[in-house]
Amino acid sequence: MGIVAGLDSSPEFTRIVVCDTDTGAVLRQGYAPHPVEGRPSDIDPQAWLLSLGEAAGGGLLEGVQAIGVSAQQNAVVPLDAQGNTVRPALVGGDKRAQVAAADLVDALGGREAWAQAVGCVPQAAQPVTKLRWLAKNEPENAQRTAVLLQAHDWLVWQLLGRPLRRTTDRGGASGTGYWSAATGAYRPDLVELALGHQAVLPEVIGPSEAAGTTPEGLLISAGTGETMAAAFGLGLGLGDVVVSLGASGSVMAVHPEALADHSGMITSLADATGMYLPVVTTLNAVRALRGTAELLGLPDLESLSDLAMKSTPGAHGLVLLPYLEGERTPNLPHTAGTLAGLRRESMKPEHLARAAFEGMLCGLADALDVLRGRGVEVRRIFLLGAAAELPAVQASAPSLFGAQVVAPQPADYAAIGAARQAAWALGVSQGGLDPRTPPAWQGAAAQVLEPGEELAVGQAVRQQFTAVREQTHPGAFRP
Repeated sequence: MGIVAGLDSSPEFTRIVVCDTDTGAVLRQGYAPHPVEGRPSDIDPQAWLLSLGEAAGGGLLEGVQAIGVSAQQNAVVPLDAQGNTVRPALVGGDKRAQVAAADLVDALGGREAWAQAVGCVPQAAQPVTKLRWLAKNEPENAQRTAVLLQAHDWLVWQLLGRPLRRTTDRGGASGTGYWSAATGAYRPDLVELALGHQAVLPEVIGPSEAAGTTPEGLLISAGTGETMAAAFGLGLGLGDVVVSLGASGSVMAVHPEALADHSGMITSLADATGMYLPVVTTLNAVRALRGTAELLGLPDLESLSDLAMKSTPGAHGLVLLPYLEGERTPNLPHTAGTLAGLRRESMKPEHLARAAFEGMLCGLADALDVLRGRGVEVRRIFLLGAAAELPAVQASAPSLFGAQVVAPQPADYAAIGAARQAAWALGVSQGGLDPRTPPAWQGAAAQVLEPGEELAVGQAVRQQFTAVREQTHPGAFRP
């Protein structure tokens, strides 16, 4: 059919891949940083366009027939009635909005009420919470806000020349806190609850639909959030789970239906294909490893991993509950970490290093059990994040998770997912693809790790972790 492009506008940079529509092979790539320093909470969205233009320079998009857009999630671009930005976009994990999140939870009647309404409980980073912050702290800007877009919505709108019709996709909409993945509909009353008045929301279009065509004839697909685009780029299907190792951690699965979780542990998102992505989050993942490395005087995580490999599974009885900054799964926002099992023979640096890795992974295994307990199939687990390549992680993860672990080779999966979406929309527009079935691109190259004979050892480590957790926080965790 031709060639398509996918762009990923992350918090720090824009990456563009140009792909063959039939195979998904990456033909060309472009990159440019965003022209801002650090990771401020307020960003002029024009910076995203400047970065896009630089990344696409040198004829990178020559011959491209369609573009898909992936962008950072949880960014809110407030527009006035004329389509001008009211203020810089509110982006990222904005801690300013923590009080606003608590206010919203109380205003609707608690965590369960939010879980029933939209499948998630307000967190500081979410758009609905940022709107509450805006209403409380910048009431004049809140009053001027007439239209609400997210980052990928705004970029698609700009590429199309700012048409009257504004669109989004179900994946991006599901993370706003005012759209329900279960019902497939907005909750305008929640926008009013947060912002103080109604606002125009973008039309949610289907996964294979086009948002429009530029005057030059370039098709622009629906676009989506980075998480959904990366899942699409990896080629995830039913039975696939992603464990993401960032400062915090997340466990995300592909599921055929939206999960309503009254406890609020599961955030029910939609994906970029018509399926669903239930997500369970832990607050402590790589931050627990970095804290341990600092305690031991080690310069980096690679050194911590090397040290941990000198110990053995179970860390000679040491168990670390890595709840260093409170925890979300289980819901213990004001707790601290726990180190248990100290004996003379276990008080060695290598055993503490091993306990840190095992504690982090056991915490994520708890999150995985939340999904398993709701009937989510777990066939294989994709391990993502820079820490996923550490030997101490790869040695322990299969047996602790009790499943095959796949460690994909590093690639721009969000941009590839955006390109795949563009190929789908292009194929449908040309009559060559079924709107219900995305193009069959080659999956990610990866290393496959099996639990093997160490499964029993890993499960014993988990039992030890669970025993300490129940002793320290009885009844706090019920998957």
